[in-house]
Amino acid sequence: MIRHGWMVVLGLMTMMTAEARGAAGPWAIAVHGGAIGRAENLTDADREATRASLEKALDIGRKILADGGSSLDAVEQVVRALEDDPRFNAGRGAVLNGAGRHELDASIMEGHSHQCGAVAGVRTVKNPITLARRVMEKTRHVLLAGDGAEKFADEQQVERAGDEYFRIPARVRELESIRRAEQGKESGSAWEGHMGTVGCVALDQQGHLAAATSTGGLVNKKWGRIGDSPIIGAGTYADDATCAVSCTGIGEEYIRRSIAYDVSAQMRYRGASLDDAVRDAIDARLPRSSGGIIAVGKDGRLSARFNTPGLSRALADSGGRREIRVGD
Repeated sequence: MIRHGWMVVLGLMTMMTAEARGAAGPWAIAVHGGAIGRAENLTDADREATRASLEKALDIGRKILADGGSSLDAVEQVVRALEDDPRFNAGRGAVLNGAGRHELDASIMEGHSHQCGAVAGVRTVKNPITLARRVMEKTRHVLLAGDGAEKFADEQQVERAGDEYFRIPARVRELESIRRAEQGKESGSAWEGHMGTVGCVALDQQGHLAAATSTGGLVNKKWGRIGDSPIIGAGTYADDATCAVSCTGIGEEYIRRSIAYDVSAQMRYRGASLDDAVRDAIDARLPRSSGGIIAVGKDGRLSARFNTPGLSRALADSGGRREIRVGD
């Protein structure tokens, strides 16, 4: 009887575990490697290398979500991978400002409690997105900038790196090219064809959304300039009731229009679908050639739109979707 009783208990536990597994919701993820200014500047080799980098980052997030991990972990780890890749304008591959130096911005947000964190103008932080998460989880603040953010990185023992780590020869050439173009010595600038800001949005099996964005900003920007990437509601936003959004492009335009929040607000107050809200932001709210948006809805639907010549992005979900596109 005792043996039989234990068998019944074990059977019930197995059924409960199976039910718990069955109750898990869908997951979905989207990644972007930035809007593309001049797609014709991308060689076939550039496209293939960028595609491989996006695929690697996407697979990091897919595994976390498929294994039942959190959307917050997924977006942080995906963005970290892109920050480590010199092909992208974030972390190691950040562009140089008008003073010939790099300044890094990042933000992260989760949609359940609307907790968020951001850093701006940091120069020695290897992975700004991780420092942004520490701001979210270890302080009562949202945004830390400059020397204060660097000091906080020391306190949190976040990995640092010197100028030699960030100073990529290709970025030096880009700065020199755009300076010559602005002086009228060249008809165009090669930097326009390269990747920009990176970002990730995700929905996990528990129904929680998260978004993360990281950038080096605009090449030849004024020293101290801050764009939309570390501004919650402009470049990054997440709300479990609607969607998660990450933006890329000319940050000033996204800040002026609170674009990331606007997508969520259209869904909440106007009842717009995710794709309609993203389309309206790109087509009706932003000027032409401003950039792009990736977003995921609370139901796992994905959207990626842009009004530039291209947007590098990768999308996947638990239903088997897997899409990676570079340049169109």
